[in-house]
Amino acid sequence: MHYRRLGRTGIKVSEISLGAWVTFGAQIDDARAKALVHSAYEQGVNFFDNADVYAKGRAEEVLGEAVKDLPREELVISSKVFFPTFEGPNGRGLSRKHITESIHASLKRLDLEYVDLYFCHRHDPDTTVEEVVQTMDILVRQGKILYWGTSEWDVLHLMQAITFAKDNGLIPPVVEQTRYHLMHRSHMENHLAPLCQEYGLGLTTFSPLNSGILSGKYNDGIPEGSRAAQADMQWILDRITPQVVEQVRQLTELATELDATTAQLAIAWVLRRKEVSSVITGASRLEQLDENLAAAEFEDQLSDDLLDKIDLIFNEGD
Repeated sequence: MHYRRLGRTGIKVSEISLGAWVTFGAQIDDARAKALVHSAYEQGVNFFDNADVYAKGRAEEVLGEAVKDLPREELVISSKVFFPTFEGPNGRGLSRKHITESIHASLKRLDLEYVDLYFCHRHDPDTTVEEVVQTMDILVRQGKILYWGTSEWDVLHLMQAITFAKDNGLIPPVVEQTRYHLMHRSHMENHLAPLCQEYGLGLTTFSPLNSGILSGKYNDGIPEGSRAAQADMQWILDRITPQVVEQVRQLTELATELDATTAQLAIAWVLRRKEVSSVITGASRLEQLDENLAAAEFEDQLSDDLLDKIDLIFNEGD
């Protein structure tokens, strides 16, 4: 496992990490989640991503239990705040009240004294950027979080947060968590990458397989038991168009030439960008975890010719 700095900070995260979204506290039982966490740790993963709304808080409880017998100082654990978690008008968003209530609730569920990374899960149009920055600065100084960042923020609000923090001697956001994969790339490459270079922002990217579509599992139909076959995952099924299937089949052909799986090639493609601090992957089985982690072996095998072929298949994404 290789480790990358989180932007210009001193903390280092495994270039491939394990996320709790969809799986922990929902699709898999607690024992399997713990097995995944321990196997990931044994293979060098130190970053475990989470959020207060994943499985309505259960994902944090599951992760907290899973890491109890692992050395805390070796782990980088994150959570997020924004979406509704409490009743009433203050039960969502990024007000100082909701952020403060949420970090206390997350720490209780995780059974931790602090989280390493704390993300504003979305931008809140009802709360000023100034209030958000001030609140996060307070939490860092209290030792409840070590670093803070944003998730799916646009460049304008990110720059506002960074500028306000620097102008007022406050702690700025140091990381953005964004969706980035072969079919969704323009926001990261055209907007976030320049920001990373100018301000030293780190990037943790999620959904490298586009919810499993880029793994090739849907090349020949919808397998029974897959996410797309589940009634509450209709949004995945809607994405699997004939054009998308043909694109992924062509990607599979290139992966075969590389002696990699389709998923490994898709993850390695994300890893090629040095702005990316860590690629957050998900897994419901140990075999999936092992396959995903092995993707790092192919990062250096992506020739310019291969990358050009990939660009032709996907028309350089959105």
